[in-house]
Amino acid sequence: MSWQVLGTLRAVSALERPDLLAEPVERTLKGLDDAALVGVAEIDPELADTAAFCAAYSSPPEASANCVVVAGRRGDETRYAACLVLATTRADVNGLVRKRLGARKASFAPMDDAVALTGMEYGGITPVGLPEGWPLLVDPAVAAAEAVVVGSGVRRSKLAVPGALVAALPGAEVLDGLGRPG
Repeated sequence: MSWQVLGTLRAVSALERPDLLAEPVERTLKGLDDAALVGVAEIDPELADTAAFCAAYSSPPEASANCVVVAGRRGDETRYAACLVLATTRADVNGLVRKRLGARKASFAPMDDAVALTGMEYGGITPVGLPEGWPLLVDPAVAAAEAVVVGSGVRRSKLAVPGALVAALPGAEVLDGLGRPG
């Protein structure tokens, strides 16, 4: 398994430690045939942010992926999507994501909205277990990775997930050009 992206942490199969998963993450993993490929490791919640996590646990930043929730608006309608890009890049929110959502304006969703809508903790939002019907826009570099580090839905752990599994999650679309140099 490709859990070495978690650096110095000791990982186990994610479903062996449901206490380290947000409820929507656990529910989604239980429904995946390849759930055994997903590892989880406990971390200090103060080190959940990518830069701090990578430095503390010797995890390479190029193997970490950030999941951001975007709100696209057109008139009175708001549509949400999650974007997954390598931590060394930024999501093209105002270009590709805005167009994909058919929105006039797109921006990162307010923290309170992202937390309430996903059922996950801020700093732990992950592509696994997103609300039904949300697009999950995935950068091709993430989809091609042997494994990436992502949140677990809570700040006290991280997941190691094969890129191919991420690209096969419900609502996932691999979108060329999504991740832009940071």
